[in-house]
Amino acid sequence: MSEFWLISTPGDKSNLQALERMNTVTSKSNLSTNSRFVIPDLKVGTLDALVGLSDELGKLDIFAESVIKKLAQYIGDVMEDSKDKVQENLLANGVDLMTYLTRFEWDMAKYPIKQPLKTITESLSKQMSQIDTDLKSRASAYNNIKGNLQSLERKTVGSLLTRTLTDIVKREDFVLNSEYLITLLVVVPKNSYAAWQKTYESLSDMVVPRSTKMIAEDAEAGLFTVTLFRKVMEDFKNKARQNKFIVREFYFDEKELKSEKEELTRLTADKKQQYGPLLRWLKVNFSEAFIAWIHIKALRVFVESVLRYGLPVNFQAMLLQANKKSTKRLRDVLNAIFKHLDEAASSGMVDNTMDIPGLQLANQEYYPYVCYKIDLHILDYN
Repeated sequence: MSEFWLISTPGDKSNLQALERMNTVTSKSNLSTNSRFVIPDLKVGTLDALVGLSDELGKLDIFAESVIKKLAQYIGDVMEDSKDKVQENLLANGVDLMTYLTRFEWDMAKYPIKQPLKTITESLSKQMSQIDTDLKSRASAYNNIKGNLQSLERKTVGSLLTRTLTDIVKREDFVLNSEYLITLLVVVPKNSYAAWQKTYESLSDMVVPRSTKMIAEDAEAGLFTVTLFRKVMEDFKNKARQNKFIVREFYFDEKELKSEKEELTRLTADKKQQYGPLLRWLKVNFSEAFIAWIHIKALRVFVESVLRYGLPVNFQAMLLQANKKSTKRLRDVLNAIFKHLDEAASSGMVDNTMDIPGLQLANQEYYPYVCYKIDLHILDYN
């Protein structure tokens, strides 16, 4: 299961024992896999500032998660590979996401703990916003090349009635630069080859005898050339249509054909050239964004724990990975062990629609202990 619960409870003697008891109970009953989650001693500041910060961090948490999911999704789009293969490239600090989370260590160099919480939060917010902006810019440039290339490539597949003929026709298939004669391309169903050979010369006046030749074939039809006088072209087209022979609207233009081939070659090269650097950027910034997100979670636990349990700062944080079939039982066990922290919450009497500043109750579940969910199921595509 990819869902984790990051919880904290007051760190006095009895509750430290309660955490250990909870760890013992959940492990023995196979309810969850637990690990310590170490949050350093951060600068508290004023309680008023913490109340405002709590709301700010809640919004930043949601934004950061959305950026991470966009990065993961786009890595999948760029790699054009299986979900498992893409998942292997979603790393944080060089390790898989679960390993990073369960062995979390605060990055002292990037987020110095001597700075005010507001400064650290603003730094994280600026970092996430910059990654999001850069992603939009890079994705737009790459998608433009990829879209144009796909558009050209789509033209090279399909039936002879609709596909581009750039890679099929040759100069020698046509009578060119003639004031009187023109070569047309006709799509003939496979079951009508004999009828075409028998009738094409008589479909109209002034058709050059023995001028037809099949130059391409697919599963349904063949593409034939036929040469005739320009002045009977429209009459020939009408007669051909009546016999279920379809004349393609195509006139040989060497410059245009060359230009289309060159564009296809150029776009293919551009996509290949951008692929490596873009994928490297995505992987590096996915790692940075994920690391920042977990630091945001740690900040939320710290701020909420101080607001709930008061000063001096003294709480214990732990990461629980609930077993898929035991989430309800695990929640019941936690409520039983920590119900003394908030009798109303543990009995389900708290109104979760209330909006009390600093307690982050609105629109989310509330428990007698601090609890935030971390879902590592961030790659959502087939």
